[in-house]
Amino acid sequence: MIERKRRPAIWLILGLVTLILFVACSPTGTQEVADQADAVVVETAETGATELADDTPEVAPAEEEEPTKVESSDETASEESTEDTNVSSESDAATEDEPADPPAGEETSPDDSSGEGSDEAEEEETAVSKQEDGIFTDDSRTERQQIISADWNTNWNRHTVPYDELLALLPVRDGIPAIDDPKYISPEEAAEWLVDNEPVIVYENNGDARAYPLQIMTYHEIVNDEVGGDPVTVTFCPLCNSAIVFDRRLGGVVYDFGTSGWLRNSDLVMYDRQTEGLWQQFTGEGIVGDLAGEQLTFLPSSIISFADFREAFPDGLVLSRDTGHDRPYGQNPYPGYDRIGENPFAFAGVPDGRLAAMERVIAASLGDVDVAYPLTLVAEEGIINDTQGGQDLVIFHMGGTSSALDAPVISMGADVGATGVFDPNLNGEKLTFAKEGDNIVDEQTGSRWNILGQAIEGPLAGEQLTPIVHGDHFWFAWAAFEPETIIFGS
Repeated sequence: MIERKRRPAIWLILGLVTLILFVACSPTGTQEVADQADAVVVETAETGATELADDTPEVAPAEEEEPTKVESSDETASEESTEDTNVSSESDAATEDEPADPPAGEETSPDDSSGEGSDEAEEEETAVSKQEDGIFTDDSRTERQQIISADWNTNWNRHTVPYDELLALLPVRDGIPAIDDPKYISPEEAAEWLVDNEPVIVYENNGDARAYPLQIMTYHEIVNDEVGGDPVTVTFCPLCNSAIVFDRRLGGVVYDFGTSGWLRNSDLVMYDRQTEGLWQQFTGEGIVGDLAGEQLTFLPSSIISFADFREAFPDGLVLSRDTGHDRPYGQNPYPGYDRIGENPFAFAGVPDGRLAAMERVIAASLGDVDVAYPLTLVAEEGIINDTQGGQDLVIFHMGGTSSALDAPVISMGADVGATGVFDPNLNGEKLTFAKEGDNIVDEQTGSRWNILGQAIEGPLAGEQLTPIVHGDHFWFAWAAFEPETIIFGS
């Protein structure tokens, strides 16, 4: 079972105060951001509750030609704003005080055969067309949204979501600075400050294995990188516990991403520095701008312990704390946030009541089926052998990985373990897996496997299962974006 330590909600407030003081006193913070810190604890219109505010899937086909790296249209401004602030906490009262106008065409009158009615009929026809292609073609931002984005070179007349779904938390882009020039160290060097049970995002490509510690990702959320010769973007939204890696090539162009300072369904909204359009981290979809409706390619990754990464990839690389920013790496600015029973921050929707909002699920989209496996069930079983959407899969769970969103110090967080999702078919044979004590073995050969789907002992030693794109997310977030999800075991 998952070890769960309950802490009083006061940790949320204490963590929040720490953030406010850090932002206000930071030598790199702007006064504009610091002035907004006094509004961090807000009473939301939907719940009337005081909450903690903060911001924070298929391999792309190879391109025939070398992708073109396009320089940012606002590079200087981006660099300046990157220095602005640490993880910030402020709720946007726009949805409460200044409700957004509905996108043009959503409200139409019945058809009329004369004069004004003809114009309304034409508007209704346009609205139907917008619904068909999924793109709204109007700029219906609220006044506050327009003020915040006044210096953006974004095509606001193209968007796939209503603007009233976007919550602007920060007054500037890159208030949470992405890492654009990541530096790496060896696992041995990282062990000087990274504890064995600490969670890291692991991504491997063409023999190049990287670990991105959540103690760093929590304060940056985005790393624009190149792994195994391919450009990728590694992302983490702590409010949704969503760690997702994307191929950042699209249409022969390599894009760079930053944090927009906006949220949707409590999830990080990124922006690309080439067109300055907005992207939903959870779905990888362009939602505003010239690239609205475009889709980034998800790449398989996992959150595992540093010890498991170090054992599996002794020659791998670990993201360095040398980021160019002064942050309290190792501390959790959201203590107690992932506790079951807590409410998600900055989530205006109604959580899907089939599971607790903050329950962790191992979730995947398989064929035309979206499926979620409650972590409590997977941890109890140890192994899940299943088939969904015509796809065979196996889920591994192993203990030893701490939550990044539990204790004030990440290394002291509750042990939530780590998961891996894989295709069990290997060399033409479908394997069935079981847990024997702390070991994962296949019933066909008795070989032993690790959390990354590598056979490490037995007749199949050296073999690798094909990973399946999945996420270890909070239920409320996955259900908000994939409402038709089926829940395994329900």
